[in-house]
Amino acid sequence: MAESMTVGRYLVRRLEQCGLKHVFGIPGDYVLGFYELLLGSSMGVVGTCTEAGAAFAADAYARVNGLGAVCITYCVGGLNTINAVAGAYAEKSPLVVISGSPAMRRRVRSPLLHHRVKDFNTQALIFEQVTAATAVLNDPARAPAQIDQALAACLRTKRPVYIELPTDVCDRPCAKPARLDVSSPPSDKASLGEAVAEAAQMLRRARRPVILAGVEIHRFGLQDLLLDLVDKSGYPVAATLLGKSVISERHPQYLGIYEGAMGREEVRRAVESADCVLILGAFMTDINLGVFTAHLDVSRTINATSEQIAIKHHHFDGVQLGDFLRGLIRQLPRSRRRQKKAPAVSARPYTPRKSRPITVRRFFARMNEFLEDDFVVISDIGDSLFGAADLTIHRRTEFISPAYYTSMGFGIPAALGAQIRDRRLRPIVFVGDGAFQMTGMELSTIVRCGLNPIVFVLNNRGYTTERFIQDGPFNDIHEWSYQAVTQVLRGGQGLEVRTEGDLECSLAQARTHLGSFSIVNVHLDPYDKSDALVRLASRLANQ
Repeated sequence: MAESMTVGRYLVRRLEQCGLKHVFGIPGDYVLGFYELLLGSSMGVVGTCTEAGAAFAADAYARVNGLGAVCITYCVGGLNTINAVAGAYAEKSPLVVISGSPAMRRRVRSPLLHHRVKDFNTQALIFEQVTAATAVLNDPARAPAQIDQALAACLRTKRPVYIELPTDVCDRPCAKPARLDVSSPPSDKASLGEAVAEAAQMLRRARRPVILAGVEIHRFGLQDLLLDLVDKSGYPVAATLLGKSVISERHPQYLGIYEGAMGREEVRRAVESADCVLILGAFMTDINLGVFTAHLDVSRTINATSEQIAIKHHHFDGVQLGDFLRGLIRQLPRSRRRQKKAPAVSARPYTPRKSRPITVRRFFARMNEFLEDDFVVISDIGDSLFGAADLTIHRRTEFISPAYYTSMGFGIPAALGAQIRDRRLRPIVFVGDGAFQMTGMELSTIVRCGLNPIVFVLNNRGYTTERFIQDGPFNDIHEWSYQAVTQVLRGGQGLEVRTEGDLECSLAQARTHLGSFSIVNVHLDPYDKSDALVRLASRLANQ
């Protein structure tokens, strides 16, 4: 006998159809019925230590997979995810938040139900501020359309959506799924034609054009189009920090990361001296722009995003970024010129001095030689990010970091999410000690799932970025024996680094330890820092 369709089963079916293979979360009494449906589906359920960890993991999963999902209970679970969901919204990561909620029939008889805050709409109203769409499924007849609209919004905008499922609606009958259309609306032909013609003319007249690529190229799956444009035009290409690895950093026309005065001088000079800068899918944020030390003259820029095309001071709405790229590729002539790329950041081979204390600069210089093709680099916030900015990522889209929203605590759960989605990728995680203390216990989930990331804890006993903005004891934290966390978790390999010789031994052991995670406690001077951090902190302190 055919299984009847219910609201809960409808949601499960749609998630499967959208390409979801796993759901992260923590169960609670208001969502147990839906968890039971998940167990009977094709999707794996990954339980985490905290709801925040689940949301960060689902965010990273979405960045690799194209869609992620977190499933939690009402308020006490959902509100714990708000920070991570806000980060996903800010950085355009397509994340579905599924929350159980009290039964509709019980709300009338017993209004003071556990987990309620102000009223039964409180959580949904909060999520409205950090999602592209919210759907409260209180009517089984309307639920299928609400689910479809929310998922379409998630996939079109690449931003989180919120779906709330009351316990007594989950098993209510509803219509069966019809065809789901998540395609974006077509570009306005007139606007597209004018935008492409004007941009192509500006590029043809330029003598020193350059491309600046951002994270939307990855989010909207436009990497192949970017590569076609780069190869046909011969233009050099730089990336923003948030867009790092959107193109292979071994590409002969790749310059490096452009971040104003924070970045390498040769990259800054190449971009800012260009007579036409084609900006593609970039967020013009303070960090991406080197805390506004970037100098990009609007009269020399073509700024194309998923929301608008701006050519100098002319703005075009209703143009899809992919259509704009395809139009440019058709109109621009094939060029034989190939711009000379910027010199690699590590021009000389790294030679360890065994007894020399390890420093941030030397650590990342060694990491540049350690990276392999099957590694995905994940950087938490702080000097772990700024130091990693100049690493050469071997393949495209294998660098993950919340480089715009800059929430600490992303790194460890992100390793979980990324490797759950693709076990062929081995995460290399750079995380500060402060960020590790926020979400590091998701290593427990990593042990349970049989994953093997290599985690480098940059242990400088506090918040180094803040120390260089405003020094004080409020930036200090209690020092843990990070390598000993393996004893608590009954899994993993713990290593400790104080010198360059220690680092060599630890890297050799971590590379060959494939059965579980490795955690490397890297002892650094509290005031040691990367070059980029020095420049950033100087700018922030003067604002």
